[in-house]
Amino acid sequence: MRNLLNQSAERSIHYLENQGSRSVYPSPQALEQLARLDIPLPHEPTPPEQVLAMLDEIGSPATVTSTGGRYFGFVTGGTLPAALAANWLASAWDQPADMVIASPIGARIEQIAMRWLLDVLSLPADSGVGFVTGATMANFAGLAAARHAILDKLGWDVEARGLFGAPEITVVASDQVHVSLLKALSLLGLGRERLIRVPVDNQGRIIPTELPELNPNTIVCLLAGNVNSGAFDPAAEICAAARRAGAWVHVDGAFGLWAAAASARAYLTSAYDQADSWVIDAHKWLNVPYDSGMVICRSEEYLRAAMSYGADYLVQGSEREPGQYTPEMSRRARGIEVWAALLSLGRAGLADLIERSCRYAARFAQVLSKAGYSILNDVVLNQVLVSFGDDETTHRVIAALQADGTCWCGGTLWHGQPAMRISVSSWATTEQDVEQSLQAILRIAAQEAQ
Repeated sequence: MRNLLNQSAERSIHYLENQGSRSVYPSPQALEQLARLDIPLPHEPTPPEQVLAMLDEIGSPATVTSTGGRYFGFVTGGTLPAALAANWLASAWDQPADMVIASPIGARIEQIAMRWLLDVLSLPADSGVGFVTGATMANFAGLAAARHAILDKLGWDVEARGLFGAPEITVVASDQVHVSLLKALSLLGLGRERLIRVPVDNQGRIIPTELPELNPNTIVCLLAGNVNSGAFDPAAEICAAARRAGAWVHVDGAFGLWAAAASARAYLTSAYDQADSWVIDAHKWLNVPYDSGMVICRSEEYLRAAMSYGADYLVQGSEREPGQYTPEMSRRARGIEVWAALLSLGRAGLADLIERSCRYAARFAQVLSKAGYSILNDVVLNQVLVSFGDDETTHRVIAALQADGTCWCGGTLWHGQPAMRISVSSWATTEQDVEQSLQAILRIAAQEAQ
């Protein structure tokens, strides 16, 4: 075991130390080599050292270097050293984190991490928190809590009776609603096609005057950080309208809510603390390993009621039982990496990580704009949308840049117009990474314009 784990550590360290010299996206040859893993399941055991060697020698070259400093796709954070080390140790511990009796350390560290999170995000200190896989399950859990609260007030036990014959719930969201929330709605039986979509402005923010009539049976969903533009829905006006109507406000703030941790960006999250439930991803701007997200609910009892379970053989104590706040029962102890990341960064380090990413995004926008390319959004956070002229040229630039391998940026549609999307989210990104990536973008854009 010791020899095998030492080999794994050495191979992992070699991978991380050399990621700066690798193409950000794997080469066609590396992808072709993956076929070597697709063999018939052998009858006899394979030595663990051989298994590890195959995985590293064939798999490592075929990875996307999303942990490096020049990956700007899908708002993907890197992995902080302390979080990665904690992840390795937590994997060795292999703690099921659903019950205190199954993992006292897992349960305790979640409590500490959630207290720190609520503090740095300026959210109510007595909120309930569930540690889940990511924004999809966090949206699922938050909306389930909202569904429970609304129907419980109407005398309907949705967990026991389901939705057959239940009073109707109306869900209202931005026309730019994120797909993870749509998936959550479909899983909850609330229907993604029944969603009332509210028109948005040119930055993708809900126009408050376009809200439909709200009532106590309504869930209003806000975006804190549009996945394309980085824009924030106007929470103060919308929360006030929801309060007057008795409606529930749910916030999808997977990456945007982290702005609250940086004083220069905290204004963007003003009034978001007035909502009823929130979603954040730790594997985005907190830079912990996948997968890691959190659901937060102002009224802890609603989240617990929506997620609770019980059986005679499952020993439940008087302390907070982690599994009572999440969709999953069997799950890994994600709170360990969150705790490690927050402790290693501290308040100042977390604020610097957020602000530095935003500063680099502004640099991308400044240089590309000066070169004559169109920046399609107000760069208020870490998102930059760029057009390189006509639609076809923009598509060609994105494809050529991805094939080049210096950096990786994705494509999107913004108000019907193709654009390159640059998302700066990694602790590992440096000024040199930004300048090197800009040189590649400008070089390729000039070539494709000919």
